This record gives sequence, C-alpha cells and structure tokens, in this order.
Amino acid sequence: MKKRWIPILVTIGVFFLAMCSQRQSDKPEDETILTGKASVLVDETLLPIVEDQVQVFESDYRGTFNLIPKSEAEAVQALLKDSAKILVMARKLSEEELKFFTSRERYPKQTQFGSDGIALIGSAQSSDTLIALKDVVEVMKGNVSPRVKGLVFDNPNSGTAAYMMKLSEQTELPSKGVYSFRTNAEVIKFVSENPGMVGVIGINWLWQPTPEIESYLKKINILSVKSLTGSSFVYPSQNNLAEKTYPLARDLYVVNTQGYEGLGIGLASFMAGERGQRIILKSGLLPIRIPSRKIVIKKN
Repeated sequence: MKKRWIPILVTIGVFFLAMCSQRQSDKPEDETILTGKASVLVDETLLPIVEDQVQVFESDYRGTFNLIPKSEAEAVQALLKDSAKILVMARKLSEEELKFFTSRERYPKQTQFGSDGIALIGSAQSSDTLIALKDVVEVMKGNVSPRVKGLVFDNPNSGTAAYMMKLSEQTELPSKGVYSFRTNAEVIKFVSENPGMVGVIGINWLWQPTPEIESYLKKINILSVKSLTGSSFVYPSQNNLAEKTYPLARDLYVVNTQGYEGLGIGLASFMAGERGQRIILKSGLLPIRIPSRKIVIKKN
C-alpha cells in the first residue's frame, strides 16, 4: 500500500517545484528586496506619505519605484489584471478579490503600516466647524439634509467615496447632492468658495499639502465629526486616531502580489519598520507602532 503512494507523492512534489520555478522565473534578474525597479500603484489619497517613504528608501538603497497614482477602484482593477504587482491603499483586499488571486495560485501579502482618516472640510466663510455623521449619511442616501448642501469627492472611484458608500450602505453614489472633481486641490478650492458644501478627502493631503493646496488651507475649516452613535465631536488629529475616537479612521496597507523576494517585500518591510514608522509619525498620520526613543542623561 505504501508503494502505491510513492508515484503520487513524487508527482505532487514535481508539481510544486514547477510552480515555484515558474514564479521565480517572473522575477527580473536585477531585482532583490533592495535593488532593481518596480511600479507601485498608489491610492491617490495616500500619495504624499508614499512619496516620502519612497524618497528615503531610494536614497538609502539601489531600488527605484515608479509611483502610479490612481483611484482605489482603478488601482485594484490594475492589480487584478496584473498591470502592477504592488499596491498601497487604505484597506485590505476583499474576500472576493482574495479568491480571485487564490484561483490563480497567487497569494498576496498584505502589510499594515499605519492609519489615517477621512477629513470632512467646509468653507471658512461659515463659522460652523462641527458636523454630524448622520447628516453626511443622509446625503449619501440621496436625501436632503438642512446642514449639508452637498458632498464633494476628488473622484467617484476614490477610496474616500468607497468608504462613505460602505458606511451609508449604498452601492453607488446618489445622482443628487454629490459632486466629484479630478484633484484634491479642486475639491478644496470649490468648498472654500461655496459655504454649506462639505469636501471629503484623505487627511494626508491636509497634513502634507502641495503648494497649490496650501494656498487654500486658510480658506477652509477642518470639521470635527460626531459619530453615528456618539455624543461628542472629534477632530481628525493624530492623537484621536491613536485613541480610536475619530469615527472616519482607516488602516493603510501595502499589498504585494509579486510572489517572489523582490522590491514589494523591501518596500513593505521598510514602511512597517522603524524608519518608515518615524516618517509616518512625523507626517501626522498614525504608525502601527510608535518608534522608540533613547534618552541619554549626562552627568557633568
């Protein structure tokens, strides 16, 4: 009986060796976890922090990255189509997306490296700096809210739009009361000029603004948000993210589908490591672990 199993075990072993060999053959000859070139899809709402991480990584190692900013929906589709194999976004892959990769015998590695939040902004022409999440949800459901004239997104396929649809249990954006542009700067400019409109953007763009966005920051208010079940209004600060009191917080991930020891592992390890965590802490976002500090006391 034991001899009957030998051919079967040999066949299985050969199959797995062939699969491993095939995956390694996809690896460029000059790529390691610290060297070579790789393209990285980036959720547009997270572009500033990823640019900071890549800049430091490339200054220390011989690996270079081509960052491709896209809306979350476009980035995930590109990953599924194998247009790129590394993605940075503000959520994990869904069960359906994971099943897609598993059916093709690919097993994505998902590394959490921090948390951020979705900021709600209003015009500085209005004295109101508070907003209840229930009013936002009403607009997302296509209803009229006396406190919110409309919601403004950077892109209808963005991660912020997907987050708000999930929160309000909607499968698509309503046709009324919701507007979208192409860039975060356009969102901020429109909101600054239209009191009552509420912009929905990633806080990373507010803590690390481009020169174009920085010129508008004095013209907007970052709103404190009351959750659907809470009684207090919470500002989207790093401290409130850490205390888990801000209701629109998101976890950030590097998704790697390379299937070999390449730059995907190197970038994820760097961003989740001590140096990457310090960059996140300095940016105003929340690292998954607070980097240690050594205090040296000298006696004269």
